[in-house]
Amino acid sequence: MPQLDPGPWLSIWLTSWLIFIFMMPPLIMMFQPSNLPTKSHNLADTKNPWHWPWP
Repeated sequence: MPQLDPGPWLSIWLTSWLIFIFMMPPLIMMFQPSNLPTKSHNLADTKNPWHWPWP
């Protein structure tokens, strides 16, 4: 059964994990978002209590 031969699949698996571990984190960390979040000042800062309809 050739599916159980770990020879070619083990090297493919190790190569792919080495790429994910060593090459992808620097690429992800270099990403700069185009829309940086800003604080919205449109909302009122006062806190109104919630009045329940039952006592």
